[in-house]
Amino acid sequence: MHEYKTSGTCASAIRFELNDGKISSLSFEGGCDGNLKALAALLEGSDAAEAAKKLKGLGCGANSTSCGDQLAKAIEKFL
Repeated sequence: MHEYKTSGTCASAIRFELNDGKISSLSFEGGCDGNLKALAALLEGSDAAEAAKKLKGLGCGANSTSCGDQLAKAIEKFL
């Protein structure tokens, strides 16, 4: 299980597994519960590199980062 401490988001940490380049067991600590559960459900079994490519650089409101952007950074760190 990988854990990534986020910066600049409501969620404080992201946990996930990478198996053969695929995302599994994705969860967020804190943040917008329903939206992050939906994100985790949508990404389950997805290609991690492709997910990171799609999520990288997304902001949230006036913030230059988001939970998705932080997930992209986490994926890139652990790939």
